[in-house]
Formats: sequence, C-alpha cells, structure tokens
Amino acid sequence: MVVNWFVLHFRPVRVPRRTLPFTHTFGLGGMSLVLVVLLSVTGLLMMFVYEPSPERAYQSVLALERDVGFGGFVRAIHHWSANLLVVVALLHLMRVFFTGGFRSPSRQFNWVIGLCLLFFVLASNFTGYLLPWDQLSYWAVTVSTAMAAYVPFIGGWLEGFMRGGSEVGRATLIIFYALHTTLAPVALFVLMGFHFFRVRKARGVVVPRGEGEAPDPNPERVLAAPHLLLREAAVALILIATVLVTAALAPAPLGEAANPGMSPNPAKAPWYFMGLQELLLHFHPVVAVVVIPVAAAVALALLPYLGTEEEAGGVWFISAVGRRGAVWAALLAAIVTPVWILLDEFVVDWGGWLPMLPPLVSEGLIPTAIGTGLLLGVFRGGRRFLGASRSEALQSVFVVTLVAFLILTATGVWFRGPGMALMLPGTSG
Repeated sequence: MVVNWFVLHFRPVRVPRRTLPFTHTFGLGGMSLVLVVLLSVTGLLMMFVYEPSPERAYQSVLALERDVGFGGFVRAIHHWSANLLVVVALLHLMRVFFTGGFRSPSRQFNWVIGLCLLFFVLASNFTGYLLPWDQLSYWAVTVSTAMAAYVPFIGGWLEGFMRGGSEVGRATLIIFYALHTTLAPVALFVLMGFHFFRVRKARGVVVPRGEGEAPDPNPERVLAAPHLLLREAAVALILIATVLVTAALAPAPLGEAANPGMSPNPAKAPWYFMGLQELLLHFHPVVAVVVIPVAAAVALALLPYLGTEEEAGGVWFISAVGRRGAVWAALLAAIVTPVWILLDEFVVDWGGWLPMLPPLVSEGLIPTAIGTGLLLGVFRGGRRFLGASRSEALQSVFVVTLVAFLILTATGVWFRGPGMALMLPGTSG
C-alpha cells in the first residue's frame, strides 16, 4: 500500500499533456532519483564488507573485488552511478535554467533547493572518493582539502577540521565514512522529497510554449498514470540497463594502496573539482578558492530573484535572440578560455611584471578585474548589438561562465601532466 501511495502521489494526479514529450525534460530529474536509489542499495551492500580504517580499508575493497560474489560488479555500479549522478544533476540544472523553469514565484525557491541538492551530490561523491584508500583517492583528497587552507583567517582550522588533524589519516577516513554513509544520504533524500513536493505544489514542471505564445493558464491535462508513469518507467529501465552494462564492461578503478610518503606526479583532485584546481594555476589562491566560487554560488542563488522581464518560462533559451546570444557566448568562451590558459602558461607573468604589488593584487585582483570586464562586455554587447533583454543577456553571461569552467575542467583532467605542466594526452611533454 505504501508503494502504491508513493507511485500515485509522487506526481500530481493530472499533468499538462505538453509536458510529456521526452525532449522537454529528458527525464533528468527522475534519472537523478534512480541513481540515488542505486547508490543507496549498492552502498548498503558494500557496508557489509568495508572496514573504515587505514589498515583494513584497502584490503577490504580488494576482498570485495576478489572474494565476494559479484562484489566487483556491485562496486562498479556504485562507482559509475556516482559519477553519472554529477553529470545528470548538472544537466538537470542546465535544463531548468535554459527553459526558464525557475522564473515564476512558485518555482524560485525550488531553484535554491536544487542548488543545495547539487552541493550534497558533490559532497557525497567527494566523501566517498577517499574510502578505497588507494593512491589516487588518498592524494586527490589531500590536494582537495589543502585548498581549504587558502580561505582567509579560518583556512588552517578548516583544513584541519576536514582532515580531523594536520594530515589525511585515520581521523579523515572515519569522518569521510560517517559523512558519506549518514549525513549526505539523509540530506539528499530529505531535500529531494522537498524538491519534488515543491514541483508538485507548482502543478508540475513548467509547461513548454512556442516563442511569442502567451502562457496558457489552463493547459490540457491528462492522468499522470499511465501517461507520465510509463514514460518515467521506460527512462528508468534504460538508465539502469546502461549503468549495469557499463559496470560489467568497465570495473571501478583501484590503484595501489595509499602511500602517504610518496605522492604521484601529478596529484590531482577528483574530476568534478579539477576546474577549481585549474583556477589555482591562473589566479591567486584566495581568488581561485574563495572569491570566484562564492561569487558564482551567490549569483546562481540570486538568479530567480533578479526581477527578469519574463514572468513565466517554457521557451528554450527565452527567444531567437536568446538562442543567438547563447551560441555567440559559447563560441566566445571556447576561444577566449584556451587562449587565456596558453597566455597565462607561457607569456603572462603578473608577479614578475608588477613586483611592487602584493601577489593578491597582481595575481588575483588584476586578472579577476579583466575576467569581470569580459563578462560585463558580454552582457552589454548582447544588449546593444543583439537587442537582447536583460534575461537574455544574463543567459549569455551564464553560458560564457559555464563553457569556460567546462574547458578549465577538461584542461585539468586531460591536458595537465607531471608538475601540472600543459601537455597533450599520452605525451611526455
């Protein structure tokens, strides 16, 4: 009876017919829920074998892989579900943004809840990253937690708090294990329930409409079961099948046991934090770790409350002008970001050029001012040359920032070699 109640009340009894096509939402919200369930089930199974201690963690993972029936398969499902959840959550955020699914007053706060969900998805992945206790995970967490030391005034305390001491060790593993198996899952399920409740309170996802078409206050509605339920079930089954096949063909990676005395070269953060690590190579640490991430988070949280001209969403990229602005913004970021990386790597030397200035100014505030000027130029250029509205111009700024960060992440993952020097993948220089 509980299952029937959940299925029948998870969505509104009736949903707008125009929201049913797969290309409107791509099923990304439901995919996130399916992946969280897969992670919970496989994580619970692995807890019967895993031992959270530096002496036994790596050996227990080896035993899971070699001695437990289907243990490696379960771990691979967990691994790929976790990585896929980050991608799906980001795509879901992008879909909501580009369809204006946060513009109406009934949906504004749900955007903030979605950002909190994304934070806990990243936190869940990060805390679970250390648990295998191999070289890759140990030094990735060492690099990531070291970034906290750059926070002004409380950086040293924050780094020690995250590690449970001065270095990554037994206390760190216990803290990460406790957070990964208790706080993160509870927060995800509570916030997801609240998130879905807010979607239902807003009478479902935003209804798509054509450009220039006024929002329909009374769209045609059909029963959620079976029309929406069958579509969601089909997407869930395809997703589960994809994860299972991937897990069968590509086992979860496991390197050598962690060796605190020998760091790999290069030591990199997890891929979803590589954008931040790449920023550290181009900006002063305070700017890279504190100013830019905090400014981005605050800007994203305030987006629904900026008083945009469009009171309702439903049109992809707002309008034809918005679509052109987004394309030009993506092309601009795809050109400027690699050029910036190359110039900063081989040409620019702010500290050498301006030795009289503090590093925070020469290597932090000056390049930040240049980047901010570029973003303001994108905003003003869209308004002046494309005739974009304020919402369309803000959308272009969002696209520039998003594409730039994706390129920074890709650069850190694939184009940084020993000593974090730039090099082509598979080469020695």
